[in-house]
Amino acid sequence: MTRGQKEKKSSRRDSSLTSRRRRVPQSSRRFASPLITLLTDFGTRDHFVAAVKGVILGLNPQARLVDITHEIPPQDIEAAAFTLLAACSSFPAGSIHVAVVDPGVGSSRRAILIDAGEQLFVGPDNGIFSYVCDTRAGAKIFHLTNTKYFRNPVSATFNGRDVFAPVAAALSNGVKPNVLGTKITDYVRLQPLKPEASKRGRLKGRIIHIDRFGNCITNITPKDLTAETIAAGAKLKVKGKLVESFKNYFAEKTDRQEKIFAIWGSAGFLEIVAANQSAAQLLNARRGEPVVVSVG
Repeated sequence: MTRGQKEKKSSRRDSSLTSRRRRVPQSSRRFASPLITLLTDFGTRDHFVAAVKGVILGLNPQARLVDITHEIPPQDIEAAAFTLLAACSSFPAGSIHVAVVDPGVGSSRRAILIDAGEQLFVGPDNGIFSYVCDTRAGAKIFHLTNTKYFRNPVSATFNGRDVFAPVAAALSNGVKPNVLGTKITDYVRLQPLKPEASKRGRLKGRIIHIDRFGNCITNITPKDLTAETIAAGAKLKVKGKLVESFKNYFAEKTDRQEKIFAIWGSAGFLEIVAANQSAAQLLNARRGEPVVVSVG
């Protein structure tokens, strides 16, 4: 074979490879990201997290696994829902999020997959994805029914390993959501994330999370409470305490040097905080406490 013949053969082979790559469906490439996050209440002293990771890596050795946290308080679905919402927006398109806080494991509760457009979410249908769906219009929900993609047998106590881990791996390998289950329109929802507007011009929100610093994170966003409303003299009332000071950052000096004040937090929600102290302890506040906003 002459040099020219070799070059032509090589060129045809390269062209064939390029052609095959072009024929890969766009949707398969889109969902073939190997970045998978894990959020659970498993802790790290037992084998549970390692087992979940082992299953994923066994099915896709190229997967990149990121731990959001495994320290969600046991069975605390609301804490998991907020933590997932706060974290997922920091991840790139194509990320797959596995969230497992599952007090109903082994029961008739469904295993679901949320296709939120640029990201996918896998876990139990118990409200854990409620806040994600509240903030992502058009999210598609699938009931995971294709047991071909589950481990066999499936433990009645460890769906994180036997259902959600292999499904996440399948997604990272390019399997489409509609292959893994059937589309549904209903799912378990927590209390709606959006605050309520009252007839008297007040806004009624609530504390949806208290972080490890004691900051009380509300469900109020800048869309609900505008800069103009704050400038007009907006006040917050929580646990009978009036909060009138709004700051841009913790150490900011203002005319009102109050111990407790409000600030826009990094997750995009209004927070009731205290500099170098726990606002939750000072207020004796818990998650679910009403936060009422009024003007004047």
